[in-house]
Amino acid sequence: MPEPSAQAASRTHRGRLACLILLGIRGMAAVHANPYVPARDDEVLAHLPPGAAHTSLPIRQQAGARLDVALPLAQFYISQARATGDLRFLGYAEAVLMRWRGQTPPNPDVLVLHATILQSRHSFDAAVGELNEALRARPDDAQAWLTRATVLRVLGRYDEAGASCVRLAPADVILAQLCTQSLRALDGHLKSAYTAVRQLPLQSLSNAARAWRYSELGEMAQSLGDDSAAAHWFLEALQLAPDDAYTRAAYADLLLGEGRAAETLKLLDGRESMEPMLLRIALAQQRLNDPGLTQSRQMLASAFAVEEQRGEAVHRREQARFLLDVAKLASAALSAAQDDWRVQREPADLLILLRAAQAAHQPDAAAPALQFVREHGTEDVRFAPYLGRSQ
Repeated sequence: MPEPSAQAASRTHRGRLACLILLGIRGMAAVHANPYVPARDDEVLAHLPPGAAHTSLPIRQQAGARLDVALPLAQFYISQARATGDLRFLGYAEAVLMRWRGQTPPNPDVLVLHATILQSRHSFDAAVGELNEALRARPDDAQAWLTRATVLRVLGRYDEAGASCVRLAPADVILAQLCTQSLRALDGHLKSAYTAVRQLPLQSLSNAARAWRYSELGEMAQSLGDDSAAAHWFLEALQLAPDDAYTRAAYADLLLGEGRAAETLKLLDGRESMEPMLLRIALAQQRLNDPGLTQSRQMLASAFAVEEQRGEAVHRREQARFLLDVAKLASAALSAAQDDWRVQREPADLLILLRAAQAAHQPDAAAPALQFVREHGTEDVRFAPYLGRSQ
């Protein structure tokens, strides 16, 4: 793998800023636990997506000796994990970085990439710690500030996230504004933030950053109740970033909400290896009385059982929704939603907690989410039916 020139690196830096936020920050979970020993020789452990492969041994050996090989290889593995759903690629990325993490003083690029992996495992506090360490070593590291802002956003710590967005401005004013307005949309300023993001100039943004902008606009439009506009923005994002699983899942939810189950299956065809996608496939199959639901349900139940056996909590949101909407187990869904809320506080986490609390006839269980809404002025038309009955 040739060493990139300084000129090439400068040309790709801004694109890498937006790309990494799309890579690791949204919903990519990694396997990190004690080995699971199957009970039977014929037990299926994983359904691998087409084309999933590990890099050759010579390249991995070079990565152990040359940092200029290790860094892009780790980035490649992270992108493969996100694109294919084969979460072992995140383990490959960590293995590539292992030697370089022990350096003194620590390398900021290594710390930022490892923080992305930690975030993918929902080790958010550890991720913030590594990002803080990277920023102490290199205070003007725009990628570290952007990643830090996004991790803090997932935690619902909007003031701290906003301060990180501001630190992006010297590197990219427009990206800093996109970061800031995306937070304002969650913190009681949805309409004005939506207008501001729509008005951002596109000329200086890379395709990855443009896809992020479109995805944010889609979520804002959906929160405002404008599903037609949301569909437009999500499709714009997917044209630029077809492997963006977060946006594809958000668009699938919109289609399901409009009763377009057949279109949902078409949108997610071939992505059964990713639990968040498989969940939405199962929901669409359920509405269509599709015989494939039996297999999808079994695969999801098995995947969540393995996660619990390993002590993992990376797909609690999807598990809660599976238990509520597919298995029809409201109390179990509420327990999973509460576990999820303790770890992350995105709108989807809030929504599943509200829904599960109502379905389980335990409105007080949603009190932490209601307090969060009051503190931040969170706006979303999808919350209204549950907020009114839970207060």
